Amino acid sequence: MDLSTLLSPDCTRRAVDGSSKKKVLELIGQLAAPRLSGTTSFDVFESLLNRERLGSTGIGLGVAIPHGRLGSANKPVAVLLTLADPVDFDAIDNQPVDIIFALLVPEDEHEEHLQTLAAVAQRLNDKSCTRALRDADSDKELFKLFTQGDNA
Repeated sequence: MDLSTLLSPDCTRRAVDGSSKKKVLELIGQLAAPRLSGTTSFDVFESLLNRERLGSTGIGLGVAIPHGRLGSANKPVAVLLTLADPVDFDAIDNQPVDIIFALLVPEDEHEEHLQTLAAVAQRLNDKSCTRALRDADSDKELFKLFTQGDNA
């Protein structure tokens, strides 16, 4: 799966200051909304928060994959963040999170949504991948590390 079609360099940030889960979700909204015509940062935030209320998207090992569906979205968009300091994300292993991959998809793209989440989870379960992401020195390097091999 070519994740570079979902993730763009302008939605990739390293060493972000995120003091709480809520602040991180707000930042994701601010980054994603400009790429989703007709969608506000609050729409994105609310979609992610509603999904978190169903159960945490913290998958363990310092990783979270918040995701949501938006009626106003016309294409899927992703945001990748590493945090300067881990935050409590109510992860399944009770460990704080410092790598966040957020996915926002149109309301009607159920199957593609699930396939993308599976591909992202597989990539982020690879300890060498997460180690490299944590060690990235720039936003550009973070983007490159996450998307490398997509076209192989």
